Amino acid sequence: MNHTYNYRGEISLTPVELFFMIAFDESCKQIGLDDAEAMILILTGWPFIPTRTKPREATKGTSVASIWARRMFRYKFKHKVLPTFTLGSIVRLRWILTRKLGVFIGRAIPGIGWVLIASDVSTIVYHTVLTYNRIVAPDDRIF
Repeated sequence: MNHTYNYRGEISLTPVELFFMIAFDESCKQIGLDDAEAMILILTGWPFIPTRTKPREATKGTSVASIWARRMFRYKFKHKVLPTFTLGSIVRLRWILTRKLGVFIGRAIPGIGWVLIASDVSTIVYHTVLTYNRIVAPDDRIF
């Protein structure tokens, strides 16, 4: 069938146009201070600061988060028990164990940002599909 829909003053929207209008509205609802925080966490974890020479497979450079965390958290465990990821280790799908709490925290900060962004995206998609399916005819529904 060839259905058209009205949404927020827009008339004769196709199902695809309606879906994107709802997705835009849901994105606007979801975007807030936590998204800015997530981007700050991700960017502070980016290794753009030059550092000493490292082994070939190591990620070049260091990050603001890493420098800050290493200064603030100087505690060391007796053994390497804390799993961490760098850009290089993610590509190789391997974690790096460390015993230094500061290294662990510095490398975890951008990961927290990525988790916040992923949470926002999944919330937007969920609410978009839910709202869309409530509005459209049964044969235009998603899932």
